[in-house]
Amino acid sequence: MATRQVARAGPPLMNIVKMKGVPILQQLEVEECLLRTSSENWCIINDGTDKPNIVMGISGKPAELVEIRPVLEDKIPVIRRFTGGGTVIVDHGTIFVSFICNKDDVADVQPYPRPIMSWSSLLYSQVFQGIADFRLRENDYVFGHRKFGGNAQSITKNRWIHHTSFLWDYEARNMSYLKLPKRAPEYRLARDHLDFICPMKDYLSRSDFITRTIDAAESHFSVESTEFEAVKPPSNMKFTPTSRLLTNQELEAAGNTSI
Repeated sequence: MATRQVARAGPPLMNIVKMKGVPILQQLEVEECLLRTSSENWCIINDGTDKPNIVMGISGKPAELVEIRPVLEDKIPVIRRFTGGGTVIVDHGTIFVSFICNKDDVADVQPYPRPIMSWSSLLYSQVFQGIADFRLRENDYVFGHRKFGGNAQSITKNRWIHHTSFLWDYEARNMSYLKLPKRAPEYRLARDHLDFICPMKDYLSRSDFITRTIDAAESHFSVESTEFEAVKPPSNMKFTPTSRLLTNQELEAAGNTSI
């Protein structure tokens, strides 16, 4: 994994990595490695993942968030990621966008969750300008009052990551694997998953969204394309990712505690 940050005049450099169908666990491992071992800024865009996965925040409790029996019966992988945030089910209809930044390269943003969230909403306001009624509601991106983007963050001493799973489309039956969380956003108003979310495909194409996101990043950074293979951690790197797949035994134990 190359690091080539050098002093330069003008906007800071942002490396753009575009991927398609990379498994979400692999993406999370690469992102954590870049956050903790790189000194560069990165925008990681993954257009869909290979198969359905449930992804929980670092403190998520399966018994409270996941319908354990159907998940085990249907062999749906459950991942605990290295960042905070809520629980999502992702698949080929999800577009993932992650910004990994040096705090000094986004100097007008305090390295705390709310200012980073506000910065991201301004960037995505550019992406969706003239398309829909985009806004930030609590920690979610919404069109009107329906969610289409969920966010999570991790902040270190000098760097931070803000990543988003965008629902370009979804399979309604997959939403049945998720429980209604105990700590839901106020604006959700106890709506079930299908009344609470909406697909981006009703507003713009996948390729248009990705192009607009890169254009918006270019208004803040000097962007440069990088191949995914160049950012994968080398086999001899001493780095242990903390995102991981939960075992069936862990899920079964969680199911027993929820009975």
